[in-house]
Amino acid sequence: MFPVQFLFRFAKTIAVAAIGLMALLIVIGNTTDYFTNYLFVEHVLKMDTIFPHSNLLYRSINSTFIFHTGYILLITMEAIMAFCCLKGSWVLFKNIKSNAVSFHAAKDWAVAGIIVGIVIWFLGFEVIGGEWFAMWQSNTWNGLGAAERILSFLVLVLILLHLKEEDY
Repeated sequence: MFPVQFLFRFAKTIAVAAIGLMALLIVIGNTTDYFTNYLFVEHVLKMDTIFPHSNLLYRSINSTFIFHTGYILLITMEAIMAFCCLKGSWVLFKNIKSNAVSFHAAKDWAVAGIIVGIVIWFLGFEVIGGEWFAMWQSNTWNGLGAAERILSFLVLVLILLHLKEEDY
């Protein structure tokens, strides 16, 4: 039987690894099927599927260069998130039997990766895409539901990581 503290540490490690794997799969999908999600970025920035008489249409962007730049920035941030979370889960795993201070100190990469994810899915999708580009008005190009699902898991794992460590 494993001590409960070990199980909590294992849960933290697995949760961070799962986030890293998710981010890695997103990066692989976005690079191997570039134009599928590129179209998503393009339509959100063009605002061409929001309410037809919206007074927010002055915010729309119609620049292929900006579409590609924004999408490449997004993929780059997702890759950074994947790297940080996967490295973070490895460092946590290596320290899973260490004392509480060492295990807590091993959380840095994991926390960094989760923060990058929060920037992507809260600032990028919820704030910029959802509010500035009125993605919430689109029935076709609306990623807010997926962003909220991912963001919820990120915040819950960040809280889990923050829970006090004890020696066992």
